[in-house]
Amino acid sequence: QVQLVESGGGLVQAGGSLRLSCAASGRTFSSYAMGWFRQAPGKEREFVAAISWSGGSTYYADSVKGRFTISRDNAKNTVYLQMNSLKPEDTAVYYCAAGEKGYYSGSYYYGMDYWGKGTLVTVSS
Repeated sequence: QVQLVESGGGLVQAGGSLRLSCAASGRTFSSYAMGWFRQAPGKEREFVAAISWSGGSTYYADSVKGRFTISRDNAKNTVYLQMNSLKPEDTAVYYCAAGEKGYYSGSYYYGMDYWGKGTLVTVSS
């Protein structure tokens, strides 16, 4: 089992920045691909960003490419999402996820086995 706890959400004005963190505990963190997903009110959950177990590969949704950066610190069992140039349409609950056999295909990241409870990001116009 892997437990994931997100933090860093909040209210920010459009154009501002936030950094989300996801602390993992349980089984070996460094063997898992990690990802961020989000769900806006009334919408389905969507892929945001993912990073391979080594950090050598990263993947982004087109809507956040160039604005968001995913990174991980395996020594701290933590994955981060740096969000810059935030837009009102980025408003959502952001979820951290982990998958031992995660993979990227067709603009989505599959194979996530564990999910956090989410942290709310609100971007005001």
